[in-house]
Amino acid sequence: MLSLDIQDSILYSLKLPRKSLQQDLLKLLAIKLYEKGALGLGKACELCGVSRTDFLYILKEEQVFLNFDNEELDRDICTMESFT
Repeated sequence: MLSLDIQDSILYSLKLPRKSLQQDLLKLLAIKLYEKGALGLGKACELCGVSRTDFLYILKEEQVFLNFDNEELDRDICTMESFT
């Protein structure tokens, strides 16, 4: 487990609700790590403690595109074609 030390002056400057500060910071971290490709979708969901569906809605709200490589895209296209 990793813990981060954030100076009180920074914590007090954050425009986030105090009661959900830790959860909000984890969510923001998960979003950014996913967006940068440093964390996959499943682990990003795990980091911020939400379901895959909820995280997809969060990504939509934050206007973050899904990370698909060509192999994943081909696999999804094949899956979709099997339904037609």
